[in-house]
Amino acid sequence: GDERGLMVKKAGRYVDISWKEWAGEVERVAGGLLALGVRQGERIGLLAENCPEWSFADLGILSCHAVDVPVYPTNKASQVAYLMNNSEASTIFVSTVDQLRKTLEAAASCPQLRKIIVFAAQVPAELRRGELVMTLAELQETGRQWLAANPGRLEGIRGQIDEDDLATIIYTSGTTGDPKGVMLTHKNFYSNCAATASVNVIGHQDIALSHLPLSHVLERMAGYYLMIYAGATIAYAESIDAVAGNMVEVGPTVMISVPRLYEKIYTRIQEGARQSKGLRRRIVSWSFRVAEQLAACHDAGRKPGAWLAWQQSLARKLVFSKLGEKLGGRMKYFVSGGAPLPRKIAEFFYATGYPIYEGYGLTETSPVLAVNTPAHLRFGTVGRPIPGVEIKIAADGEILARGPNVSPGYYRNPEATREAFVDGWFHTGDIGEIDADGYLKITDRKKDLIVTAGGKNIAPQHLENLLKMDPYISEVMLYGDRRKFIAALIVPDFELLAAYALEHDILYQDFDELVADPLIVRLIEDRIRQVHEQHDIPGYEQVKKFVLLGNNFSMDLEEVTPTLKLRRKIVTAKYQQQLDALYEE
Repeated sequence: GDERGLMVKKAGRYVDISWKEWAGEVERVAGGLLALGVRQGERIGLLAENCPEWSFADLGILSCHAVDVPVYPTNKASQVAYLMNNSEASTIFVSTVDQLRKTLEAAASCPQLRKIIVFAAQVPAELRRGELVMTLAELQETGRQWLAANPGRLEGIRGQIDEDDLATIIYTSGTTGDPKGVMLTHKNFYSNCAATASVNVIGHQDIALSHLPLSHVLERMAGYYLMIYAGATIAYAESIDAVAGNMVEVGPTVMISVPRLYEKIYTRIQEGARQSKGLRRRIVSWSFRVAEQLAACHDAGRKPGAWLAWQQSLARKLVFSKLGEKLGGRMKYFVSGGAPLPRKIAEFFYATGYPIYEGYGLTETSPVLAVNTPAHLRFGTVGRPIPGVEIKIAADGEILARGPNVSPGYYRNPEATREAFVDGWFHTGDIGEIDADGYLKITDRKKDLIVTAGGKNIAPQHLENLLKMDPYISEVMLYGDRRKFIAALIVPDFELLAAYALEHDILYQDFDELVADPLIVRLIEDRIRQVHEQHDIPGYEQVKKFVLLGNNFSMDLEEVTPTLKLRRKIVTAKYQQQLDALYEE
């Protein structure tokens, strides 16, 4: 009804959109699409940043029995054209005039695209292109008139939707080759929402801060559909860079994110502790030791004793409450997915009173297969399978899954479908193991395994995650398939590196010059050695040589996907010469 469903920042402050207003916006979009002649099963693109209009368009498309095709707002015109042509989309929603320009460039090679609908209120006349472009407001006015002239028609169309009908085609980020269009049905999403809600505590009073791309299946289900299912409020972050400030403004109770965000928070906390002085530094160091003891108690399956419990309450009052204030003051828990969460971070956040529940899934599984929960949490794992999902480990260690949330296959790609979906089981491409209590642990991606010249099998993500725990190391990619030893590409934390250079009178003109300085190279060598020693890394897994990079891995250069997964082949090809030089005698 009139209660808050959405929150969005306008003119410098957050404003509410009620459930009733939200429903009206959706119905006018659906009516407008039906007035344009959209038919059952027709594919419609959706290219926009996270905003209320994204949900108006998405739910409007689904309401008129059509299929939406989300597109990352960071995609280039050529990528937009590929997705529109592969999905045979007839219409596309876009957010801004800049996204419209990009889409018009793509449309030149999309003969089937007949309508572009822009969220922006004003569109320059030269971009109208006759009847091709219209605004969302114009579509909704058309929809209002259609709904008035066709009472009960939209409800009738919605009532015809079957649970096995296609709802969306989500294109995988594609760390290798062209992206594949994953088909997901209404049942795929609904079953995943119902199963996830049954094991997590979430309800009408909760507020989720939406900042991961809605084009990605994790935010689409967990940060959006699940919140609707639970009757919770969705607040939209202004951008990824504004998340920290928006958390304080909104005061979310739950948040879905990727490990990189938690790694950054953890690193900043550790660095702040390192720079504190005197009594403050001793108190912070003590609180971290208390956190480690609390995590150890949980690991051992026992409650903290009276003395440790008292220390915990004092640490929360003196130190951890400050973290809570920066998280908005009402945070109950986080959810992590999309990549492995380092165990040390999971333990730390748990002990501070702001647990991170790590889960696991893929686009093809809508996405959740397993997740840690308040009742069942085990560090170093991705939890137990959710209700209705079966998981087993193949002879070669690959994780196989089946359940009502598993995709029927890839759009217009029967060969890839036959390869991934075998005898009712989806082959995830991930390597893992299940412990005696049913908790799933992910070891690595099957295709990422490194086999050294000495025949040793190495799963790179484990050591990469350990190295990224060091405050001076931001990103890592291990290398060494069929080589004599393991090497690495390392992106340092440039902010901390600049501070170190200032302390040690190191002069430089740019970061490329800074990372070449012998003192900086020695610093990173020492940090790597400490990680090896601290975690008892076997000799054959240790990084013997490395290339220190003067720049971050770039999404624009396609070195990482929109969800920040490393495209190893592209990165390797770019730095092949430097990597080869490491192996020269």
